[in-house]
Amino acid sequence: MKTFKILFLLLFITALSFAQNSNRVFESATIQKDNLLKITVNDGVYQIQFYNSKIVETSFIPKGEKFTSNSHAVVLKPNLAAIEFIESDSVVNFSSKGIVVKIKKAPFKISYFYGGNEITSEKTGYLKSKHQPMDLVKGNIVATETEKIAFNLTSDEILYGAGSRALGMNRRGYRLPLYNRAQYGYETHAELMNFTLPIVISSKKYMLHFDNAPIGYLDLDSNKDNTLTYETISGRKTYQVIVGDSWIDLVNNYTDLTGKQPLPARWTLGNFSSRFGYHSQKETAATITKFKEEKIPVDAIVLDLYWFGKDLQGTMGNLEVYKDSFPDMKGMISQLKDKGVKTVLITEPFILSTSKKWNEAVKKEVLATDSIGNPARYDFYFGNTGIVDIYKKEGKEWFWNIYKELIDLGAKGLWGDLGEPEVLPSWVNFQNKKADEIHNIYGHDWARLIFEGYQKEFSNERPFILMRAGYSGSQRFGMIPWSGDVNRTWGGLQSQPEIALQMGMQGLGYMHSDLGGFAGANLNDNLYIRWLQYGVFQPIFRPHAQEDVASEPVFRSDRAKKLTKKAIELRYKLLPYNYNVAFENNQKGTPLMRPIFFEEDDEKLMTNSSTYLWGKDFLITPILKDSVATKEIYFPNTANWFNFYTDEKVIGGQIKIVSLDEETIPTYVRGGAFIPMAKLAQTTNDYKGDVLEVHYYYDASVKKTDREFYNDDGLTANAFEKGAFEILEFEAEILKRWLEIDLEAEFGDAWNSSAKEIKLIIHNINWNPKKIKVDGKRKRISSEKNMLTIPLKWSPNKELKVKISLK
Repeated sequence: MKTFKILFLLLFITALSFAQNSNRVFESATIQKDNLLKITVNDGVYQIQFYNSKIVETSFIPKGEKFTSNSHAVVLKPNLAAIEFIESDSVVNFSSKGIVVKIKKAPFKISYFYGGNEITSEKTGYLKSKHQPMDLVKGNIVATETEKIAFNLTSDEILYGAGSRALGMNRRGYRLPLYNRAQYGYETHAELMNFTLPIVISSKKYMLHFDNAPIGYLDLDSNKDNTLTYETISGRKTYQVIVGDSWIDLVNNYTDLTGKQPLPARWTLGNFSSRFGYHSQKETAATITKFKEEKIPVDAIVLDLYWFGKDLQGTMGNLEVYKDSFPDMKGMISQLKDKGVKTVLITEPFILSTSKKWNEAVKKEVLATDSIGNPARYDFYFGNTGIVDIYKKEGKEWFWNIYKELIDLGAKGLWGDLGEPEVLPSWVNFQNKKADEIHNIYGHDWARLIFEGYQKEFSNERPFILMRAGYSGSQRFGMIPWSGDVNRTWGGLQSQPEIALQMGMQGLGYMHSDLGGFAGANLNDNLYIRWLQYGVFQPIFRPHAQEDVASEPVFRSDRAKKLTKKAIELRYKLLPYNYNVAFENNQKGTPLMRPIFFEEDDEKLMTNSSTYLWGKDFLITPILKDSVATKEIYFPNTANWFNFYTDEKVIGGQIKIVSLDEETIPTYVRGGAFIPMAKLAQTTNDYKGDVLEVHYYYDASVKKTDREFYNDDGLTANAFEKGAFEILEFEAEILKRWLEIDLEAEFGDAWNSSAKEIKLIIHNINWNPKKIKVDGKRKRISSEKNMLTIPLKWSPNKELKVKISLK
């Protein structure tokens, strides 16, 4: 057995150490200005540069080509300090305090090390590959010559990334197209969807980001030879290696590189009324009236394409109010606003030749063109169309002026649909670019257009930009992505946690699903209820569907309405907690939904998407099958966990079979956690951050806990940066004779603090405390049902101390 192990190790080392290109010959290594390492080889030049100690970028520039510095994704500037360059006869070492890059001269090879361990290495450096023409996706032929780069993998690595797909958490073994494309009615398996990102994340806590936009492939070891390959038709031969000391650190580093998500308005975390679609002003107003009558909280209504046309086909591109159906859109939006409801309007980049704006678009030369400069026209489901060239100054300005008109109407949200783009023939030309070069970043740059327009002309507002397609780095434009036209079936629901968890790891923390499912006329109340219960603990709560079956709870059966109302009410009560989770994403890129292996870094959990964390302190297990009475759940060993509804304690580190009921899904809270909750409001307009319930889950094994909760006005753009915020700080410490809870606060310079009414609720108190002191004064309060409720009036300008005797 020992001999076998040694032989295997030798073979393994040999496999990792062969030349990455047998014909590539090292010539010289020099440090350029800005600490950029230039490696000259016989057929080109490598440029290697550190952004910081955990991010390094490598580019290859073949002979005869120029380096393209523009990146669609990267916003971080290189940190030039603390770089070391050492050259010997055989090796060049280029190192930071973290990542070390080793360039072996002969045979030529580039390897990356962190913490003394090799994390990855180039197997074959960038090279051109000739082959027979092949379909990237149906109807799009890749050129006969592409460019490839391959990396070595170890046999035990689990691979994540590549965008939004339904494949299972481990994506190793797939060859995946990089070509954004909708898959209508998908369920548990979809290899190609709306967000195909050039990102690979390893279970060894490193990421590879291929910093290039044109279409191509990611091959995640489909030949089972421990090889990761990126292939593209053209563009930058640049990639970044990113490492992290933890999963949260890794995502933080990646979002430092590509940009952090702006904090959305608080209403974004509320309930949306949405369907395909509301046909008239009367129907829109009546729907919100129904929500109000049923006392089901709602914060926004989404108008699909009927706002600009009566018919499904032939009217796309009108992009102006169809007054026969919406005679007073501005008045309607204003009246909805008075009820606390914001209006979100759909737009698409397609201008049909039958639309009202076709002639204007042609005259102003805002459309992409064919090979001789005429507007490119082609057919798809909605009609004969052209597409706005957002890469052209005229196209960008024309499109933004339409958005300005919609914002002036009172719209508080903008929806960009079909932005893959859904149909885009390869022969279409954009400003200095071919369709296949910009296909994947069209949605990304469309979101940029809107975001930058807001920054310039509505700089005090937080935009809501709902998009079905984007690319790496799209989060920095405030993009709110969703998972496309999922089937309205249990299979459709089953893929949703995986998709959201994967996208959160790739920077797009607001990935969510059409709650209840989109495609098909499946009226299944059990499915609908379970999907909306899951929705409480996913980033955006937006039921949406084809109109065959109502997506809104107010139009469902009494049972469905009752149970989903309860779920929506919980969503609103959790606003203080959820808003802080959103702030953490804004500050560190931390996903709102976090894989369970973020909590317990164990190989057995690396493919688990059935249980996940919502923020730091909720452990959530959605119910993804019909009529199940029990659910097997693993509870991470990093904490003990309390049933949110019953307070039952579960010791961490075990698998437990949990009984289910129809009113809730399994929801557990970390022992020692603070969970702030608000009074129920029918709209976030009525939200009061000064009146809170703060739940503390006492666990004798947790000697000290501290949590911070962020608050601002929920509307002003960059409130944190402007100093218009408060952070409430709660700390619990178990001393010899006392449980001590301290309340403190931190304020921005532009924040006016106000008094708080807090109901402090301490769970798992299985004794009747002899003494309770608030600010040194004795209080007489008895525990009931293992719970102690202490009413507090707190001026956050000073610390408030609560002490509870442990006997």
